[in-house]
Amino acid sequence: MAEKSTQHTPMMQQYLAIKAEHPSHLLFYRMGDFYELFYDDAKKAAELLDITLTARGKSGGQPIPMAGIPHHSADGYLAKLVKLGESVAICEQVGDPNNSKGPVERKVVRVITPGTLVEEALLEDRSENLLAAITQANDLFGLAYLDVASGRFEATQLENQTQLSAEIERLKPSELLLPDDDLLREALPELILNRAGLVRYPAWHFEVKSSKKRLTEHFGTQDLVAFGCDTKPAVTAAAGGILHYAKTMLQNGLDHIQSLNTYQTDDTLVLDAISRRNLEIDTNLSGGTHNTLAAILDHTATAMGSRLLKRWLNQPLRNQEIINGRLDAIEEIISLQDDELLRQSLKQIGDMERILSRVALYSARPRDLLQLGRALNSLPDLQTLLASHQVEKLQKLAEKIATYPELAELLDRAITDNPPMLIRDGGVIAEGYDAELDELRNLKNEAGDFLLQLEQRERERTGINTLKVGYNRVHGYYIEISKVHSEQVPAEYVRRQTLKAQERYIIPELKTFEDKILSAGEKSLTREKWLYQQLLENLNGSLSALQSSAGALSELDVLVNLATQAMALNLTRPVLTEEPGLSISKGRHLTVEAVSSEPFIPNDTYFDEQRQLQIITGPNMGGKSTYMRQTALITLMAFMGSFVPADSAQIGPIDRIFTRIGASDDLTSGRSTFMVEMTETANILHHASEQSLILMDEVGRGTSTFDGLALAWAIAEHMANNIRGFCLFATHYFELTTLAEQFNNTVNVHLDAIEHQDKIVFLHQVQEGPASQSYGLQVAALAGVPQKVIQSAKRHLANLENQTIQTAQDDRSGAADTIQQFDMFGHSEPDPKLEALREALDEIDPNDMTPRMALDALYQLKAILKD
Repeated sequence: MAEKSTQHTPMMQQYLAIKAEHPSHLLFYRMGDFYELFYDDAKKAAELLDITLTARGKSGGQPIPMAGIPHHSADGYLAKLVKLGESVAICEQVGDPNNSKGPVERKVVRVITPGTLVEEALLEDRSENLLAAITQANDLFGLAYLDVASGRFEATQLENQTQLSAEIERLKPSELLLPDDDLLREALPELILNRAGLVRYPAWHFEVKSSKKRLTEHFGTQDLVAFGCDTKPAVTAAAGGILHYAKTMLQNGLDHIQSLNTYQTDDTLVLDAISRRNLEIDTNLSGGTHNTLAAILDHTATAMGSRLLKRWLNQPLRNQEIINGRLDAIEEIISLQDDELLRQSLKQIGDMERILSRVALYSARPRDLLQLGRALNSLPDLQTLLASHQVEKLQKLAEKIATYPELAELLDRAITDNPPMLIRDGGVIAEGYDAELDELRNLKNEAGDFLLQLEQRERERTGINTLKVGYNRVHGYYIEISKVHSEQVPAEYVRRQTLKAQERYIIPELKTFEDKILSAGEKSLTREKWLYQQLLENLNGSLSALQSSAGALSELDVLVNLATQAMALNLTRPVLTEEPGLSISKGRHLTVEAVSSEPFIPNDTYFDEQRQLQIITGPNMGGKSTYMRQTALITLMAFMGSFVPADSAQIGPIDRIFTRIGASDDLTSGRSTFMVEMTETANILHHASEQSLILMDEVGRGTSTFDGLALAWAIAEHMANNIRGFCLFATHYFELTTLAEQFNNTVNVHLDAIEHQDKIVFLHQVQEGPASQSYGLQVAALAGVPQKVIQSAKRHLANLENQTIQTAQDDRSGAADTIQQFDMFGHSEPDPKLEALREALDEIDPNDMTPRMALDALYQLKAILKD
């Protein structure tokens, strides 16, 4: 880039001044029908968008790199850039070219960032797009998030990194703001600092006092008491900072954001980041969306309903009154069997939530208003259907949905049946809506008759039968005559354009008509744009009520969907109780059931004070992981207010769901598989309570056998003795099955398999008691390990088992020899105590002892020495 602005043309000086205000954004600089990019922006855009890199003029003797895209097709390019994590500043011409001295005035009218999208073409309709911000005050974290496309604005206060990471994982924001503050950076976990979409924003925008002022001014209140954050400085700072950022990027007051909801994570069933990934709620382990719980359940009629369903799935409640209200509504819809009628009516609604946001931002397109009109027209039919429902939940939704006959009639009259994409093209406002607009349009319509009459008259007057009257955008109206008839052209014809075989002329009468028609066209478009603006203002007058209706409609959509899926998937209503425990009869895993070609084997799960820790043994591929996950998913579905895949389910209070299933290296943080495993385990041990549902799979397998067994044993003991939550503990360490003999709240269960002619058949059936063997070699054979290797493994296994027996026998002999040597060197005659000790040791066979029996034997030996 040139060192001095004086080396540039006035236009490039203007560009550089604007670019200096947006150094971190790609600048789309409007020039005619194109958005142009220059210098490094051009090089970057050319590479990312696969567009041609050219040059414009010179700067300091060097060509200026340039790349451009047509403004009318910008949405596709913008969508691609946003998906790549880029932000784009849109710079438009705002001045009048006719009155400009030098370059036309330009300014940035919108900065498009991943977290501030409102444009339909840039958003995924069935996924939320969130902007989040984190601050810290008094050792507490403040987290705020905003869905600009819907106006939903929420915030919470969190006590530690674990809670913060769990919320960030739940929200999955597209863009995350952090104050440019070293202290905060040091307080945040790597999981957050390494996220894509992280933005450092000047710390002063998060100052508590200015944030409070910004929020009260936006909501028109004296304080923040009504929003629940007046005594939470970290929350206030996060909310104020995020609001400033969004307003700055959109260059808009964001009037559709009409409230701030401060929530408590204790009100919900908490899942940490690891548990969300392991349970594959709406994202599978590969990062996709197929074969997830959301994919199975989501058949909503509207995009806004789909987004709400995913929010419910990711934020199950603990308030039984709200949950039972949802379950009552689902049950009634099933009972009346009107789910399909409701669904068909809801399909007419469209994405009313996002349309209203664009209305508030004055960026709604004509087809948005057409869809909004159709939605409002469908509300009376929905009200009629809901009138037959007596459940309180559905009655309240009907009240919120309401009807808007005046607005529906207004939109019907105002918008034509098939409007163009943009208002700038005209033809949006329907005929008969505005008399002045109709009159201006009639002038244009009359032009065709006038031109035909003029053409016929001039042919007769000149005698040139091939004379034509035409129009193009560059030269306006003209009379076209072939050059072979040039001698017949009247003197009053003024040449306007010369072509290869024709000449084009203008006459005073045609010029007068042209001025009149072009003036009418400009006035018509200006009038239409003004009418459209008035329409948006009219709708904004009812924005709050319309947003409330959209929220109720999306909730109704979710309930209807859950009712439909309950019937289609054979789900039953869960019973929530205040008594601790969990009882599931014939539970199923919906996702596994959906993708499996074999019939799914249902299983029971039962927890109470005598079954708090359940040690699960059985072969690999036997179904332990599926069984554990289905228990968690059934619990999660119940607490979101859905019917569940089981014959029956009775569930007591649950505060959190923890999972430690599988592990992988975290190379970016330098953590091994075992380190990841232990970190996840430590999190559970620190935060689980007696109301937690805990899934632990193969703890300790990442290190040596004895270390792993010792750790698994100690962890299981801690679960049984200290935490006393509801824990499914799957393991291949058969030694842990003896814990059931030590603790009265511990039991053994297993998933069985049968062996036939060196083949293994998995029964996938949970049974009481420990498994008889692990079937490791049989599973290896199923996986395709060569038979030669399998046979060799069998020989090694036999040798290892024989060595173990011999070692145990040698240990017993060695202990007796040691005692005999002691007698020889320490006593002239055998000591009665040592003789008794020898006899007691001879009776001990370690291979036949449980840990409890071994402990008793040790006490017996000590008693002999003491006596």
